[in-house]
Amino acid sequence: MPNILLFLVLLFLLALVGWAILALTIAILKWLAVNAITGLIIIGVLNFLGVTHVPINWLTLLILAVGGVIGAFILIILSLF
Repeated sequence: MPNILLFLVLLFLLALVGWAILALTIAILKWLAVNAITGLIIIGVLNFLGVTHVPINWLTLLILAVGGVIGAFILIILSLF
């Protein structure tokens, strides 16, 4: 009987840890998506207006996802030089 109880407690703790990891992963992905979309809007508007020409590729998207608005301004400053 104690082995079954220990197994159930272990299973509950494992499910709790899995839920916590999943919740944290979703929160981080939301943060990255919001940053990337915000940066892409800024870059897209400035590219459309002809102020700069920042190519949109995977590296640019990664910089925008991590940096957000600050990453967009860094890319704009780098494209001017």
